[in-house]
Amino acid sequence: MERTVVKVQEVGFYSCGHRLAGTLKLPSDGPTEGRLPAVVHGPGWLGLRDAKLYQPYHQALVEAGFAVLAFDYRGFGDSDGDARYLDPADQVQDIRSAVTFLETREDVDRDRIGAFGSGATGGGNVVVAAGVDSRLRAIVSQVPIADGRDWLRRMRRESEWLDFLERLNEDRLNRVVSGQSELVDPRDGIMVPTPERRVTDVKGDVDRRVPAQVELASADAILAYRPIDFVHKVAPRATMFVCVEHDATTPEDHAIALYERAGAPKKLVIQTGTSHYAAYSQYGHVVNPLIVEWFTRHLVGGEIRVRDGEPEQSVVYVNRP
Repeated sequence: MERTVVKVQEVGFYSCGHRLAGTLKLPSDGPTEGRLPAVVHGPGWLGLRDAKLYQPYHQALVEAGFAVLAFDYRGFGDSDGDARYLDPADQVQDIRSAVTFLETREDVDRDRIGAFGSGATGGGNVVVAAGVDSRLRAIVSQVPIADGRDWLRRMRRESEWLDFLERLNEDRLNRVVSGQSELVDPRDGIMVPTPERRVTDVKGDVDRRVPAQVELASADAILAYRPIDFVHKVAPRATMFVCVEHDATTPEDHAIALYERAGAPKKLVIQTGTSHYAAYSQYGHVVNPLIVEWFTRHLVGGEIRVRDGEPEQSVVYVNRP
């Protein structure tokens, strides 16, 4: 099958005074009828809008007739701002600003905008954004975290966790009197990489272009980060979660907890027999169509709802080939 040609526009918009860089991808032939439905994509933890990892998702959505706006959070990539302080709350606001930017476009239907987020805070951010912003009509949250404190704690042994908390407390005391926070490598000073993360090159095109050091104070922002407190506010708008069974990077029970607390319509896809980073390529040909179908149903289908007599299977296990 011949692939749809994608029309690419480099765009910019503002979020809390910061100019953010975005890439808007559109079907080359434009909407056949009316304006296009659109999906905002905010990157995952230490991600950038042009990461190779994201391209198959964008291509599939554009081929299905969506406009896709991928952008760099403030301080990242080509966007203005200081990325040394990483606060998911700021990134959530950037997602909402991206939605507002799409509302200014003549080729986008402002009533049919959704959001896609993949990778820890990327998945969590779209949950929070939809929980506080009803303009997002449907979301897909892939390998999300539900509770930042639990996420950081489970990366560490008990003694390491207690040492980490003490280090954070010392940093709080110091920055109150000095105005300075300790700078750390975000990959192992805040997050602790799994053995898989240390050897995989799946994010190699991005790793060399993101901040090498961030303020330790960023950990406080993540400790307070709880998408689980917002997910119930999304319904009756649609939420879909994608996770990996036995995921050592973003534990699957985070996605399951989000799914269980979410209202309908909702779907949970569990990828089995794989790992956090391997799943992107191993199951892309299966998960990508599920994502497209979800957005098509809830952004393109409008208010028409059809029941075929059988309850929807809302938990799907994707098994290893």
